[in-house]
Amino acid sequence: MKKEEVLASAILEHVGGKDNLRQLAHCMTRIRLSLKDPTKADIQALKQIDGVMGVIDDETLQIVVGPGTVNRVADHLSRETGLAIGEESVDENLTFEERAAIERQKVKDKQKSPFKRFLRRLGNIFIPLIPGLVASGIINGAANFAINADADKDATWMKILLLIGSTVFAYLAILVGWNTAKEFGGTPVLGAIAGGILFNPLLADIVIYGEPLVAGRGGLFGVIFAAWLMTYLEKHIRRFMPVSIDIIFTPLFTVLIVGFTALYAIMPVAGVLSDGIMQGINVILEVGGPFAGALLAGFFLPLVMVGLHHGLTPIHLEFLNTMNNTPLLPILAMAGAGQVGAAMAIFVKTRNQRLRNIIKGAIPVGFLGIGEPLLYGVTLPLGRPFLTACMGAAVGGAFQATMKTAALGVGVSGLSLTPLIDNGMYLTYIGGLVISYVFGFLFTFWFGFKEEMADGI
Repeated sequence: MKKEEVLASAILEHVGGKDNLRQLAHCMTRIRLSLKDPTKADIQALKQIDGVMGVIDDETLQIVVGPGTVNRVADHLSRETGLAIGEESVDENLTFEERAAIERQKVKDKQKSPFKRFLRRLGNIFIPLIPGLVASGIINGAANFAINADADKDATWMKILLLIGSTVFAYLAILVGWNTAKEFGGTPVLGAIAGGILFNPLLADIVIYGEPLVAGRGGLFGVIFAAWLMTYLEKHIRRFMPVSIDIIFTPLFTVLIVGFTALYAIMPVAGVLSDGIMQGINVILEVGGPFAGALLAGFFLPLVMVGLHHGLTPIHLEFLNTMNNTPLLPILAMAGAGQVGAAMAIFVKTRNQRLRNIIKGAIPVGFLGIGEPLLYGVTLPLGRPFLTACMGAAVGGAFQATMKTAALGVGVSGLSLTPLIDNGMYLTYIGGLVISYVFGFLFTFWFGFKEEMADGI
């Protein structure tokens, strides 16, 4: 039996078996499971499975197994359970105890802070899109890198690259609308229509409040709210609609009501919100400069730790939509670099062979911007190195904010982000990475790690 099959079987065993899975999904490093009865999951046993780097017990159970491995484990889980990735199991034969457990979990989720629930919802909307965003971002970055190196931008191969790289961004509003409706339990295609309405080029021919509408005004924030409203109205209209005509009139009334509401109310309000967020972050970076960059980079790892970092994706995308680049991404990318430096310092100092082996396996993907293996396998379990990694990241973030580095697309961080850096500031960005590596190493080497910390690893 292959390693991934063993890992998948062990995970199933400690989450209550295949019949306890309600939904199966994954991101770049984590298996994400929704359970029918969350009380059946043995969190401590999951953490002890060979190959599991960390477990986050939240609204969904997140099991960190690392890049590459996560796809194979998810495939094995899918075959074992019969659940497609992203599919939700429907079981009308739940026992009273199972239904009670689900209700208890719902109450527990409602008790979390509204901000955390909001970020979690945003993460669930954007996580399925990340592979496409990363691939397209890298293709766009490589094409622009070639153009900056005097490649012929009118060559057919270059036009094809730019076409492939821009496609997901051209239809992103539709994808986000689809996922939003799905996340809130509505009909996905109605959410997709909401996204299409707000980004339709025909908006330029419509004048409301004395001005022609601008396609994309309000960005993805408007799309998310319009798609949520589509779901909300669909559910409430269906309550009063006779079953015989439900399939015709429920979607008809929903689309008409939300369509007009989106143009007369959602677009203006979302436009003000979007402009406020963008201007606010720009002011923070302009006024705060290196101090703001240090805070943003230094506090980003705690967000990654609880899986809330994907909630920032719409902010990056809105920067790209309004300014054609995002100054936030290079700053936040320093968080992973500080962690790489901290791990290298531990590797130099420790005599614990198991810890050294974990670092050797996780360092390569850490350089490429995937930090969860180092986070859950090394710095977080040791404690203090997690803090010194954040400190190293803060120094690099201060540098990137000072130099005003920005990215042309959304992708993984680390060295992989280099082709996406705007204005040819590739060496500047790499310089910030090196600074984070060095200071993460020095802080950890000087006072972040002692050999006795490795005893429990």
